[in-house]
Amino acid sequence: MSATIIRKLAGEKAPVWALRLLGNIWGPYLGAGIEIKEMSKDLRRITVRLKKRWYNENYVGTQFGGSIYAMTDPFYMLMLIENLGHDYIVWDKAANIRFRKPGKTDLYAKFEITEQELADIRNRLGSEPKMDFEKDVIVTDSSGETVAEIHKVVYIKRKKISCRVHHQP
Repeated sequence: MSATIIRKLAGEKAPVWALRLLGNIWGPYLGAGIEIKEMSKDLRRITVRLKKRWYNENYVGTQFGGSIYAMTDPFYMLMLIENLGHDYIVWDKAANIRFRKPGKTDLYAKFEITEQELADIRNRLGSEPKMDFEKDVIVTDSSGETVAEIHKVVYIKRKKISCRVHHQP
């Protein structure tokens, strides 16, 4: 995604409207029928929809499992990068998906990070060099029934801050 370019142009934080627009026109999402429906200004809440279309159905006519996972892929990483700031290295590390029922309608996923979770991360990385942030994402259908559960693991490490001492002649 071109968020790196946006961040460089915008400074410390990428504008939310630009991240949402880029996400919605990004090739893998556009092609899969994935749409970012809502993105809070503080990037602590995001809602995503996977539209049910003929081109993202599997062999039996339900939502393709790869698209279900893809709709959950980068969001916690993105939210953590933007909320923790650039003093941290943040990477998607692992995921586990459990399908509960076939997706026969549009599907939805909601992501949320609380201020308490951010504070806990900062506190933990004050005494530990790195950590794994783990969070579950529930994918629901149009009637609110659970279609899939995805367990996300995001690696976080505080960047080393170099101290430069300037000597006066």
